[in-house]
Amino acid sequence: MPNPSHIDRTNLVDVVEGRCTVSIIVNRINNMPRAALGQHFLINRRILSKILTAADLSHNDVVLEIGPGKGFLTKELLRRVKKVVAIELDETLAGSLNQRLGYPSNLTILNADARYVDIGSIIGTNLPYKVVANLPYYAANPIMRRLLETPPKPDSIIIMVQQEVANSITAQPNDMSLLSVATQIYGSARKICAVPPKAFRPIPKVRSAVVRIDLHETSLVKAEEAPHFFKVVKGGFFAPRKQIRNSLSLGLKLNPILSGKLLNRAYIDPTRRPSTLNIDEWLTLSKEFTDDTNVEG
Repeated sequence: MPNPSHIDRTNLVDVVEGRCTVSIIVNRINNMPRAALGQHFLINRRILSKILTAADLSHNDVVLEIGPGKGFLTKELLRRVKKVVAIELDETLAGSLNQRLGYPSNLTILNADARYVDIGSIIGTNLPYKVVANLPYYAANPIMRRLLETPPKPDSIIIMVQQEVANSITAQPNDMSLLSVATQIYGSARKICAVPPKAFRPIPKVRSAVVRIDLHETSLVKAEEAPHFFKVVKGGFFAPRKQIRNSLSLGLKLNPILSGKLLNRAYIDPTRRPSTLNIDEWLTLSKEFTDDTNVEG
């Protein structure tokens, strides 16, 4: 695992006039994929086109691409944007990409683990940017959390993930999960398209989907309040098939009577299931718990 202190950040970003857009693309390209890295490389040009269209890129954009592989997506990005910064964990692929693409002047390659890279040190702290990512299954959650929770945050995120994950990210009340809340507290999510296994090499055993997340200009939960908010939400989903009153009691080790009282104060029926609550209800419930009890981690 690369040590973040050893990451080479020299000449990562050129000065760009006007609005800059950074897109993070995780791309899996066929040819000797490494199972340990979860490499299932996109090879379908129709899906590639849909990803690029959903990203809504312009010639003034700066693109941060994670896992460029052999450059299947990188090549198209270089034609559309001003600058591509590619982060590749595979040392062999990182070392050969520049030559394979003909040493383009608008490409910079960084051999590092995207889960630990400080995005602010790469693009600066004040530049608007987008994310477009074909996320490896094993790294999807930590990369998503970093993008959603850690400044500088993107304007929007286009990601390809496992279909079950996509369904959870875009779920509405009655089907909500912890991941649904953890995503939608930061932005609105919608599904772009389904992606069949045959669109990758090697062919994965699961289906995938492309999702777009448009981040809120201001997060619905303040950074200093987020730890408490997510403790309450995690407690609420501790036993997702139980009534919210009982799930909260088990997850946060509270008396069921107290849980019911706080739910009533938040105007939430204690007999509802956690999956039925919307984002506003979770926010209200979190505030009620703050008033009445100390929720420990």
